[in-house]
Amino acid sequence: MILPPHLMVKAGHLWIGGQDTVDLAQRFGTPLYVTDEDRIRENFRRLAGALTAHYPNVRILYAAKANGNLAVFRILASMGAGADVFSAGEVSLALAAGMRPESLLFNGSSKSPADLALAVEKGIKVSVDSLDELRQLNAAAAEAGKTVEIAFRVNPEIDVPTHPKIATGLATSKFGIPAGQILDAYREALDAGHVNPVGIHCHIGSQILAVEPFAREVEVLIRLASDLIDIGVDPSFIDIGGGLGIPYRRETDRAPTPEDYAGAIMPIFLKGIRDLGIEPELWIEPGRWLIGDSTILLTRVNSVKTAHRTFANVDAGFNLFIRPAMYDAHHEVVAANKADTPPQREYSVAGPICEMGDILASDRMLPDLEAGDLIAVLDAGAYGFAMSSQYNSRPRCAEVLVAGGRAALMRRAETIDDLIATMLTPPW
Repeated sequence: MILPPHLMVKAGHLWIGGQDTVDLAQRFGTPLYVTDEDRIRENFRRLAGALTAHYPNVRILYAAKANGNLAVFRILASMGAGADVFSAGEVSLALAAGMRPESLLFNGSSKSPADLALAVEKGIKVSVDSLDELRQLNAAAAEAGKTVEIAFRVNPEIDVPTHPKIATGLATSKFGIPAGQILDAYREALDAGHVNPVGIHCHIGSQILAVEPFAREVEVLIRLASDLIDIGVDPSFIDIGGGLGIPYRRETDRAPTPEDYAGAIMPIFLKGIRDLGIEPELWIEPGRWLIGDSTILLTRVNSVKTAHRTFANVDAGFNLFIRPAMYDAHHEVVAANKADTPPQREYSVAGPICEMGDILASDRMLPDLEAGDLIAVLDAGAYGFAMSSQYNSRPRCAEVLVAGGRAALMRRAETIDDLIATMLTPPW
């Protein structure tokens, strides 16, 4: 198996960020998410560097939905990132991490009145998803005596090679305003008294392993920017969203590098803005690429059972890591305490949840396993803990951050008391 560079095998054990995973599991318990801070910083520097090598006015907005831990927000804030936020909770995390309101974009297709009021109060730019939302936002800003800077999210109707549940730029998507209707939306915004259209926004999907769709997206946005200028909009930013994928199957996936990505989009972007005589900021919204491979999920084998196939039954289920069940996602697994032992048998790694779909990894060749062994699920940083739940009344696990030879909790494990802390008994 090909490991990413921040993982290594040493004395038979899997190590992450200079820490022995076996020791981490003994110290903090399992299940356990472990995140390497240095890997996040390395990923950010590489992606930012690939883009700014072509054009200096680039702003990276972290896709907050990918991983909502405050420590992760603070790492990225310290690197200069803003955030693409979808909720009041993500706004609060971003601001608590030290991100400036002007470096945030409030996104989403169904913002509540409270969401819009919060954006007005904090001075956060809004990616407007419908004319109805535009009118509500304008009214909220008028009531507060303020003006809000906005973009519209355009639906470019671009098909992309990814799972249909995360292809957000299709004509059938719930997100955005169709490209054919977008100019009328901007005209209405220009006539409104308390919104100021200053940019345009698009996002075509997630886990995209080709650069050509991004190039087509930029072409669409440049054409729209030309039309916007004609009606009196001066775009200060063009936001192309995120979606750059990572190689979950390192031996077979051909994932584009940040340099490939920049090489595909930047010539089109630069020629377009030169022809238009503008110098807008280029915004991108990476999530998975920044933090996906930074994290592993450690889970302990409870038992081994051979039936129609051999199961390694572990203490983490899809309540903690739903991607395999929800997206049929493939994640490599390693026997962390037997990391240099040759594979001997095919196992399916199964969780403790009362559902047939609770399989973290199907039919993988691993060393002979027994109760007490430790399994590491790789590339679990994006949409791992962030999509976890308390299904089957199971408390969520702890998260640990490692950096520079140190390890510390960045989220404690929940307890049974946490499960019932918000529950009330009706008076009858």
